[in-house]
Amino acid sequence: MRLNEILGTEFPFIQGGMANIATGTFAAAVSNAGALGLIGAGGMTADMLREQIHICRSLTDKPFGVNIMLMNPDAEKMAHIVVEEKVPVVTTGAGNPGAYVPMWKEAGIKVFPVVPAVVLARRMAGLGVDGIIAEGTESGGHVGEMTTMALVPQVVDAMKEYNLPVIAAGGIADGRQLLAAFALGACGAQLGTCLLVSEECPVHENYKNAVLKAKDNDTVVTGRIAGTPVRILKNKMARSYVAQEKAGADKMELEKYTLGSLRRAVFEGDTDTGSLMAGQVAGMLHEIRPLRTIFEELNNGCIERLHQLEQE
Repeated sequence: MRLNEILGTEFPFIQGGMANIATGTFAAAVSNAGALGLIGAGGMTADMLREQIHICRSLTDKPFGVNIMLMNPDAEKMAHIVVEEKVPVVTTGAGNPGAYVPMWKEAGIKVFPVVPAVVLARRMAGLGVDGIIAEGTESGGHVGEMTTMALVPQVVDAMKEYNLPVIAAGGIADGRQLLAAFALGACGAQLGTCLLVSEECPVHENYKNAVLKAKDNDTVVTGRIAGTPVRILKNKMARSYVAQEKAGADKMELEKYTLGSLRRAVFEGDTDTGSLMAGQVAGMLHEIRPLRTIFEELNNGCIERLHQLEQE
């Protein structure tokens, strides 16, 4: 079964829960364009999340969801809010949602944890979730070690025991990559970086232009040594951070580079000291387009490439 059939959407795509970017307005725009929009609660308080859910619901009658970063101090309150507000889908990251899954399932919420490794996929499957989002290190933002190409088929094989669908995430920006995700056994894709350069995305124009200018090797992972890896575009902040990290700087010293850096990038367009989270597919993105166009081209490109392969 394809992801769109599971979620009741037109296309088999979930929008990533990008903190400070995935507002209720943006999630609604994604849902109205045919995919599943997510409100990214990572940079929000519980009250802010409730407000964004109301905004999203006022702008769309299509399915939408909420991404809860479980390290958020308000994560427990948010877990209850999605039940109270009858949110149809929840994705999770940065923690174990086990304490909340029974409550969510009782409320009829579909639950899809994001995982970077098979061992975590198995742990989540044992909780009774509805599917797994297997995210490769190609992704922007917080990442694991495994590539999408290696991770997805191993998670797919592991989830056969539980009869759970797997959604591929990381490194998907055109039809060829979507077809590869299906070939690996995924039922659909979670998209992030390619949506940063959509017309509807609320990030600062400087941020969008930085993504458009990026080449294939213009991302770097900060925080690998400290165990908090984050993939961002190379800039002054990223180079300083990596240099200090390699020199043995402690966590407090490194925090001065990252404190408020994502907000500076998203809202102020600071491309020097801001954290420009983006995945390795940034080098494939060359223009700003409507969300609907992005989804149609991904879907149609996948079908066209499949037909080409059948004729070869």
